[in-house]
Amino acid sequence: MTGADYLLPLRTKLRSMRTESFGADPAGARMERIRRSPHFVDGSFQNPVGARIRPSGSTLEFAKIYFHKEQRARRMPTGTVPVHATTLADLAAPPASGLRLTWMGHSSVLAEIDGRRILFDPVWGERCSPFPFAGPKRLHPTPLPLAALGPVDVVVISHDHYDHLDLPTIRALAGTDTVFAVPLGVGAHLERWGVPAARMHELDWNETATVAGISLTATPARHFCGRGLRNGQHTLWASWVVAGPEHRIYHSGDTGYFPGFRDIGAEHGPFDATMIQIGAYSEYWPDIHMTPAEGMRAHLDLQGGSPHGVLLPIHWGTFNLAPHAWAEPGEWTKDAGEDAGQAVAFPRPGEPFEPAGSLPVEPWWRPLSATLAHPWRRTEEQAGPGPGPGPEAAARGDLDLAGER
Repeated sequence: MTGADYLLPLRTKLRSMRTESFGADPAGARMERIRRSPHFVDGSFQNPVGARIRPSGSTLEFAKIYFHKEQRARRMPTGTVPVHATTLADLAAPPASGLRLTWMGHSSVLAEIDGRRILFDPVWGERCSPFPFAGPKRLHPTPLPLAALGPVDVVVISHDHYDHLDLPTIRALAGTDTVFAVPLGVGAHLERWGVPAARMHELDWNETATVAGISLTATPARHFCGRGLRNGQHTLWASWVVAGPEHRIYHSGDTGYFPGFRDIGAEHGPFDATMIQIGAYSEYWPDIHMTPAEGMRAHLDLQGGSPHGVLLPIHWGTFNLAPHAWAEPGEWTKDAGEDAGQAVAFPRPGEPFEPAGSLPVEPWWRPLSATLAHPWRRTEEQAGPGPGPGPEAAARGDLDLAGER
């Protein structure tokens, strides 16, 4: 660094430190299209209902919980996560029912639907971070190498956070013939990483693209975006409806609970299966991630208010992103499903299943879990049916941990 470098504005210095993993900001015709979106107001994309995207509560209070030695131990499995051993062989034959789902961990799901293969939020990297040496690290290996997965018709991205949009994974997929469906603005990242614009469908909420007879509709979600230190809200976040001639599925991406699930269900449902975010929740950010109770309520809303189809829990078990215990999302979702009379699938990472067939329901996480207190059982008994407990801590300032979620 020269003496003149000290005179550069801070923003310029920070921009020079941005590695390729940070992606690219929308510009030109893409930015003009963003400005025309009805969901882009006062210079940023807006949520369908109000949401606080910066964590509430005291930074010191959160740090005491998050970095406490015993608390940190609760957020890790006590042994080796049982990744399914025969994923490749199991995927060799087409699904008998026409619909098969394979949870690869976190929010990554391979959906084989009516003869087509859709890959949601693929993350094969070791860390969800812009840096290879820091950030949340995988708690289990990927079930199989990305190259062994075989041809994929469409890659669907829900938003641009690091645990959903992974540079090395996208780079590998860019070298194939697959098509990408992404929310408005996210295409800027993909183009920088080698995906041709001709192989992208970049959609605003309620827009639909059709690929090989499968329709893909970007639907609203309650979350936020950003891969850098500054969050301009210039890339959209979305949930997704994917419909073939015979089957319909839904992927929530990351979202807080909001009444719009009922509208999505009324227009596009009911669904044979939903993939619902039920992990990385906290009282510090109640508006942008769902608890398992809220996730169950979202599924029921999507199905018209009654149990229907199969719920596949996602966004848990793979990365340590929140203060809750590692196994808590699985255990709480199991309770919520039993209370609602709703079928829930609990596959090991890499274990394919058909929603119309026999479901994996064994609580495989229990032998790897520290003792759980089950606080939600007391909460639900006291509060009755509803979207789950709200924030317990009052807003006492901003705690900016966006990059950790």
